[in-house]
Amino acid sequence: MTGFYDTLETRSADARAADLLQALNAQLAACDMAPISDLSDLAGLPVFRKSELVEKQAAHPPFGGLPVQNAAHVFQSPGPIYEPGGISHDWWRIGRFLHALGVGPDDIVQNCFAYHLTPAGMIFESGARAVGAAVLPAGIGQTELQVRAAKDVGTTVYAGTPDYLKVILDKAEEMGERLRITRAAVGGGALFPSLRQEYADRGITCLQNYATADLGNVAYETPNPDSPTSPPVGMIVDEGVIVEIVRPGTGDPVPEGEVGEVVVTALNPDYPLIRFATGDLSAVLPGQSPCGRTNMRIKGWMGRADQTTKIKGMFVRPEQVADLVARHAEIGKARVIATREGEMDAMTVQIEATGGDTAAFEASVAETLKLKGRVEIVAPGSLPNDGKVIDDQRSYD
Repeated sequence: MTGFYDTLETRSADARAADLLQALNAQLAACDMAPISDLSDLAGLPVFRKSELVEKQAAHPPFGGLPVQNAAHVFQSPGPIYEPGGISHDWWRIGRFLHALGVGPDDIVQNCFAYHLTPAGMIFESGARAVGAAVLPAGIGQTELQVRAAKDVGTTVYAGTPDYLKVILDKAEEMGERLRITRAAVGGGALFPSLRQEYADRGITCLQNYATADLGNVAYETPNPDSPTSPPVGMIVDEGVIVEIVRPGTGDPVPEGEVGEVVVTALNPDYPLIRFATGDLSAVLPGQSPCGRTNMRIKGWMGRADQTTKIKGMFVRPEQVADLVARHAEIGKARVIATREGEMDAMTVQIEATGGDTAAFEASVAETLKLKGRVEIVAPGSLPNDGKVIDDQRSYD
């Protein structure tokens, strides 16, 4: 299959910004929030964290009093958190990802995402319907039956976690069966390069997407037309969301290329989520994808932003580190490092600063983190670009 899913994928930057602003203001109105005049103003709105959603849902079940519409299903994710699900066309926007993988009406998708309580199974089934593919709703487990079904119905596409496809393929070899799977749409876990290569060696093109139960599709991989056998470079942001990368513990966007927390605004009118913090780390990639899609790209999943760590019996949170930085104009970035000295916890705070008073920094560390620790002044740009503001280097073996 060639071409794009729709014309949204190749919009100019100005056209996309105008369309997103219009959709965003509709979402803000639905949430009784004031409109904004420019997308950059979004950074001034508060970040909505998953812990807040849990609290809201406990007080106002099941959806926390949010203006949810057209909920055909109710799902439950760990927390517990309850998510609505709709049955309108491509409600979670997975069709765009499957189309990029080349999935269409001639395909049968063996959907090995779970169908019970959590929405993953329905998310991918909805996407498969959007591109006209048939679905074998396999769920997880019963691997021998999975192989038999894949053989009998002629499955051509696998959808599920990255590693479970290998379980099915290995079982098929053990049973002496040859399957027709040539493409794999994976998510919900890390796709390691060695595993992607193993699938490629078996004649299977494997691409991954980044989606959540709350937001639907956030970003997705596309094949590289300049080098079809090479892994994709980054993920293209979905057309139905606005993605920001912010400094952990804050709502402040970081410069392009710097690792930070993924914050997403969903433009789904049935379930408006404004600046929803995913807790995941990523970074914006420069330039445009060689596939021709013009939206922003991110590097993909790069770890978790919630780095809360207990040191000397006290919790240290990213928000406290952000407060420390905000107190001194000379500080660009800071990083708390937890180690052990003998049988005692030790804390070092590395600070990127130009000038400033070390004693004043030490006093601010004690005040904001509620702990005393060693302060090290380092040169601007010397701290790793990995999104960490708290680095726990203690061994728990």
